[in-house]
Amino acid sequence: MSEDSQQVTFTEDTQKDKYLTFRLADEDYGIEIRYVTEIIGIQKITKVPDMAHFIKGVINLRGKVIPVMDVRARFSLSSREYDERTCVIVVNVNEQDIGLVVDRVNEVLDIPAAQVEPPPITSQSQSTRYIRGIGKTGDSVKVLLDAEKLLDM
Repeated sequence: MSEDSQQVTFTEDTQKDKYLTFRLADEDYGIEIRYVTEIIGIQKITKVPDMAHFIKGVINLRGKVIPVMDVRARFSLSSREYDERTCVIVVNVNEQDIGLVVDRVNEVLDIPAAQVEPPPITSQSQSTRYIRGIGKTGDSVKVLLDAEKLLDM
């Protein structure tokens, strides 16, 4: 095994079971940290015609055009004005960069697989298909999202 591949393995191991948590409305969500490339403040979003209702447009991030998804709209939550806490989580899934607008970013949490329950099957709503599981942390729970399904349009 080359030294480069050992480094990649080490990097992947350090990201295992780690989730960037964020808030939408009154709930906390998490996305696997391995997908997150950066977190930026909200900036000017250029609208693009004929996009899905939850794609707010595109941003120019250091010369790269990145589509921006409002996760509230994706989950059919009520909209709200962006403020100083509103963030864009830039993720890379299947070689595609996309910005996810969230109300605020919380922290990176270690949630081992043993503390992740399967998503509830009581609801047949569209948004439940994006749920990877429910992570238990202390006395609270985090809705863990499946990044690939979330970005599947």
